[in-house]
Amino acid sequence: MQPQATTGVVMPNGTVDGIVPANDTVQSYPSPITAWYCVLVIALTLMINFLDRSILPLLIPAIKADLHISDSAMGVIMGLAFTIFYALFGLPVARLVDRGTRKLIYSAGLGIFAVVMLTTGFARNFWQLFATRIAMGVGETTSGPSAYSLLSDYFPPKQLPRAFSAMQIGFVVGVSAAPALGAAAIAYATAHPGLGFAALEAFKPWQLTLMLVSIPGFFVALLMLTVPEPKRRGAIQPTQFTDVFGLVGRHGGVYWPLFIGMGLRSAQMFATQTWTFTYFQRHFAWTSVQYGFIWAPLSLGAMVLGLAAGWLLSEYFQRRGRADGNVRVVLISTMVSVPFGILAPLMPTPQIALVMFAVANMTSIMAAAPENAAIQSVTPNRMRGQMTFLFLFIMNVVGNGLGPQIVPTLNDLVFGEQGIGTSMVVMGLVCGIPAIIAFALGRKHYGAAYAAGGVENLM
Repeated sequence: MQPQATTGVVMPNGTVDGIVPANDTVQSYPSPITAWYCVLVIALTLMINFLDRSILPLLIPAIKADLHISDSAMGVIMGLAFTIFYALFGLPVARLVDRGTRKLIYSAGLGIFAVVMLTTGFARNFWQLFATRIAMGVGETTSGPSAYSLLSDYFPPKQLPRAFSAMQIGFVVGVSAAPALGAAAIAYATAHPGLGFAALEAFKPWQLTLMLVSIPGFFVALLMLTVPEPKRRGAIQPTQFTDVFGLVGRHGGVYWPLFIGMGLRSAQMFATQTWTFTYFQRHFAWTSVQYGFIWAPLSLGAMVLGLAAGWLLSEYFQRRGRADGNVRVVLISTMVSVPFGILAPLMPTPQIALVMFAVANMTSIMAAAPENAAIQSVTPNRMRGQMTFLFLFIMNVVGNGLGPQIVPTLNDLVFGEQGIGTSMVVMGLVCGIPAIIAFALGRKHYGAAYAAGGVENLM
């Protein structure tokens, strides 16, 4: 049985008067050293996961030329294909996360991801590449629910934004380092046919690049096995997914604004990440090396600052007694990042455009930790894995599935390949502004749930 919250009142501005959230009751959490070791390993897994995924946009020109496919076809490969596995198997895996040993599920998924990434380099046509990208979805399917569920049992709710921010450093490093490492890998593979092996000389540089970046994934999968499995907290009796839908239905004011806002904001974010290099190549005639070695350090610095700002601001609101602090940070983040993301492709010089994109990334990543902490903090333990599946399903299907697809479709049907900047602007307007509205509408409802110690304690 979950402990009940002490009596208190949620003030109109979100301040909690006399509340000690039920989900913040003192319990025997694992030692800080063990907890932060888990964060470190998860950060490494995210770095490898997103390093592999984020290098593909640099290979768009080479893949298009070699496989003779359009922008829209590349959008399918980088977006829709990656979501299919999650859509089909995400729910069974999430249920397994809520019942099984999470580190084993996590490690197995990473190992399979690395194998599939290696085989991606053997693709010789659109359908083979499409099939391998579907199979790569196993990484996101196993890692997301496992990571958030593990950390929710390692850290008390008030520390989750900090833990999630530290974990997201892996995402930031993977995404930011991909342009530079990818450019270096492409240059090396081009200068050394077959990487010095006669058996590989028939492979193109883009194929060899994908093979190279798959190698670290095998080592990180083994490292995940060294993470201790923490004790689950709260009620852990088995639940059906219909129970999760029932919880969302009863507390739609808490969950749906977060789901909708996150899906729309993710669509803009993934579209920007996927097509930024292509925009610079077509609009300013930049090469992958030129783009990679300038954008990588700029993006890394900006996004690390954004992560720190996100958890610091979240903890500031918590110290001020604002129960809606997590969603406040998400709202502020979106209100700033969306305009910069819209304006960046309209800039007259590549230098100004880079700065605008960097600010958009910095302020967008501010929301990553508070957004996930918001979901975990108000959801019963027995449903966290499945609720995370629902959360990530929307992010992957709407964000990662549709986001990278909309821009190239607009290119092919409306604006042409040279109009990619206009397509990115339209993407920001259509997705970004409604996301701001959704988060604003959900802030008060989330604050009430957090103050009560979770949605199940709401009257």
